[in-house]
Amino acid sequence: MSESSASALPPGRPGRQPFSHPENLSLDSSCFSSPPVNFLQELPSYRSIARKRTTIPTREKQSGTLLKPIDSYSSQLEGGITENLNSQSIRKYALNISEKRRLRNIQETQMKYLSEWDQWKRYSSKSWKRFIGKAREMTTHLELWRDDIRSIEGKFGTGIQSYFSFLRFLVLLNLVIFLIIFMLVLLPVLLTKYNITNSTFVLIPSKDTDVQCTVYPISSSGLIYFYSYIIDLLSGTGFLEETCLFYGHYTIDGVKFQNFTYDLPLAYLLSTIAYLALSLLWIVKRSVEGFKINLIRSEEHFQSYCNKIFAGWDFCITNRSMADLKHSSLRYELRADLEEERIRQKIAERTSEETIRIYSLRLFLNCIVLAVLAACFYAIYRATIFSQEHMKKEIDKMVFGENLLILYLPSIVITLANFITPMIFAKIIHYEDYSPGFEIRLTILRCVFMRLATICVLVFTLGSKITSCDNYSCELCGYNQKLYPCWETQVGQEMYKLMIFDLIIILAVTLFVDFPRKLLVTYCSSWKLVQCWGQQEFAIPDNVLGIVYGQTICWIGAFFSPLLPAIATLKLIIIFYVKEISLLYTCRPSPRQFRASNSNFFFLLVLLIGLCLAIIPLTISMARLIMFYFIALAGAHKRVVVQLREQLSLESRDKRYLIQKLTEAQRDMKNHLDWQ
Repeated sequence: MSESSASALPPGRPGRQPFSHPENLSLDSSCFSSPPVNFLQELPSYRSIARKRTTIPTREKQSGTLLKPIDSYSSQLEGGITENLNSQSIRKYALNISEKRRLRNIQETQMKYLSEWDQWKRYSSKSWKRFIGKAREMTTHLELWRDDIRSIEGKFGTGIQSYFSFLRFLVLLNLVIFLIIFMLVLLPVLLTKYNITNSTFVLIPSKDTDVQCTVYPISSSGLIYFYSYIIDLLSGTGFLEETCLFYGHYTIDGVKFQNFTYDLPLAYLLSTIAYLALSLLWIVKRSVEGFKINLIRSEEHFQSYCNKIFAGWDFCITNRSMADLKHSSLRYELRADLEEERIRQKIAERTSEETIRIYSLRLFLNCIVLAVLAACFYAIYRATIFSQEHMKKEIDKMVFGENLLILYLPSIVITLANFITPMIFAKIIHYEDYSPGFEIRLTILRCVFMRLATICVLVFTLGSKITSCDNYSCELCGYNQKLYPCWETQVGQEMYKLMIFDLIIILAVTLFVDFPRKLLVTYCSSWKLVQCWGQQEFAIPDNVLGIVYGQTICWIGAFFSPLLPAIATLKLIIIFYVKEISLLYTCRPSPRQFRASNSNFFFLLVLLIGLCLAIIPLTISMARLIMFYFIALAGAHKRVVVQLREQLSLESRDKRYLIQKLTEAQRDMKNHLDWQ
């Protein structure tokens, strides 16, 4: 070590004498005397940051933030910083405590030379900011499941915490949707029904549509068995069909208050548009926040490695096992990055024959994926047709299990398809020779499309069955009114069954699969089959797809079943506690962990896809309400035209008859006069 470098050491700390070999004595000692800062500035990560910072000064200069070297702060305090004290908060400056105190003293000194009005504005602004900060701090204590989510974050990290935060967001979203529908649709009806306000129902007789198109008969089965109530509760038929749960209950045209008449059909339509628009804006707002974080983290490869090594630790973790899991997760991320780099080099070194071979293989495998999807969609189509054709039988002609199986056959087929296809996709993706990150994204994208498309297939199958008519039975109302007197209620019942069956499956898997699996792993760990099976992993993407699937059902079904958002809210609350218990006692976190920012953006992106797919059948359904109305209106006009033509024909016949009688009377009068 040179004298200059040795003298630079702090006093009281002995310098370390390097062990030198004889062969290294010929090296120039100047190479050890240069400061290490010059070497650090040669790193690629430092150069990348320096290049990015060259584009910042103009923007930062406009906002008043100073990007000065730390050692020049003391010489620039009275210059640039003091000029911005009136508009900037001292907390925004990257200074130590002593410098911030000095700035605060300068700020208080400047206050003395201001006018009373300026001083009052300054104090009012500071007081208002302090009040807002305290209010935000108080509202954080009122957050739903605040302590539970913080406990999960401390034990399992921010990735799993983001899933439960996303679940809380959906609970609040469904609660707001229910409040919108309740205020616009249910509240006026309840106030009038129970005579809370001085209002009456308005029933406007339809002059343009046929009476048969507006009649909704409720089927009565006579003697009702006890198990039929269970079937009605699970399927939405029977006594539930007559309640405000479904579309067919709202047969009134308005509510007449003292000063105005409330148009209920218009309010029903506006409530649908309102909750769809609110969902879209809320999701986009949260997605933009996550996209900003992801945009900031779009970095070069060297900087990515440095961030994973030096800034990749999750300091919210307090559990030892989760710390070990985080270590393995970081190792996995580094291995995945190296594997992606190896695949990029492999792609660059491919020959034309290898490229043609891999693309041909991918084309063949994608054809298999499309065939699997087509088979699932066809199975759902056939199950729905079979269920609709056999659902019209009387309950007493079926046994309990047969009737329930017929009612839930589409839901069972959809659940089986959602369970089997991800495993097929996971096997296929290994042969397509993609990078690990792209494999995960493509598999998730295929599963998202599968889960959400099954709902659309069910809705479109119901639509085709509703509009299919034999012997021209659709000319009167535009749909098969004989089999589906209120087809909107039928669609609402299908969405209700999907919602209930999804909750039953989640509870059944947790109770009868996860808990026994945990017991086997704990007490029978020596068995080879149990060792191969292992403990259940808490896979974040699969759980997210499950609740997004349920939310898409809620969005589609809320138009046909106005109380479905309330049911979805209760369902998500139950799922929260079930998943929390399952995470704490039966599952282990997946080694492929997600960052919170990436997770939130991914969750909201999948949810946005679900919303877009939900808007499509809703728009088609509302357009088909409108279409049926105009078809019925055209039919009514046609009948009026026929009646007018018949009336004109009768009038012409009456005129001919009167003219004939008048002619005969005149002839008789003339003959009578001639006789006289």
